Amino acid sequence: MDQSPAPTFELIGVGNPIMDLLAHVDDNFLRLHVAGDKGGMILVDHDDIAALVNKAGGQIAMMPGGSAANATLGAARLGLRTTYLGKIGGDATAEAYLGNFIAAGGDGSRFKRATLPNGRCLSLVTPDGQRTLRTHLGAAMTLHPDEITAADFAGARHAHIEGYLLFNPALADKVVRTARAAGCTLSIDLASFEVVNVARDWIYAQLREGVDVVFANEDEAGALFQRRDDYANFAREIARFGGIAAVKMGKDGAWIAHQDALHRIAPIRAERVVDTTGAGDSWAAGFLYGHLRGASLPAAGAIGSLLGCETVQHLGAAIPDVHWPRVRSAAEALLKE
Repeated sequence: MDQSPAPTFELIGVGNPIMDLLAHVDDNFLRLHVAGDKGGMILVDHDDIAALVNKAGGQIAMMPGGSAANATLGAARLGLRTTYLGKIGGDATAEAYLGNFIAAGGDGSRFKRATLPNGRCLSLVTPDGQRTLRTHLGAAMTLHPDEITAADFAGARHAHIEGYLLFNPALADKVVRTARAAGCTLSIDLASFEVVNVARDWIYAQLREGVDVVFANEDEAGALFQRRDDYANFAREIARFGGIAAVKMGKDGAWIAHQDALHRIAPIRAERVVDTTGAGDSWAAGFLYGHLRGASLPAAGAIGSLLGCETVQHLGAAIPDVHWPRVRSAAEALLKE
């Protein structure tokens, strides 16, 4: 019988703790004022965000975000024991961010601190619910590889790393090496096609070394393999490296592949789509909750679809508190299937 102690944390998220600013704009606003592709993410400076906020006008909503943090907090709200590794700033925004993380059930003891302003991301949401992101990393950008230690991952079972960390390859290298050395299983969310375009070689190197779960959407998988293809084929190809591949297709569901098995995960239809910000992160949260609690891959995927569907019906990446009892109950039922 295995007498090893239960991990202190079932999940540690690693990434950039970013405060999200959300603005509703139309497609014409994107054409006139925003360079780059609709639906993508580009790193900018503080002044760029300020200028876009000024041009957007109207009411700007503010709420905590960051890809891995969204996934970690979603899993925490479902009941996983979670913590987070990333660097927050020394301003009021940082204090609000940390307070929200703890209030939602996450452990805040492994955040690093800087005196700089906290990172921010402007999410420009168009009427179709699509979001186009412009991010200033702020304090998060100053996290240095030398700050990552074995103590950060002590007692953690699984480490979930956001793709945006790959813009700093030395930091990403230190994170995955330290997590593996601590005995963590590992998942990586590829985050955006821009990330994949600049970090393709790094991603392939990690896949060859071994990644337990890879999350990608259709654009990210296409960027990884540099071709258009059936999404089921993308899932199979990622899974050939040995881990679990989850290729998310938004409103069309997902494909999950592992070894010789391929599973089609049906979507759950949203009554109305308000904002797709964080939907993929919520899908990862649901999947990781199910997977780490021993659910089958189809059941874990179904929990992912449940959270993704709920998220797009609200502004921002977070599901409002009032909806969580219903969501938790539905997730627990799927966990037992």
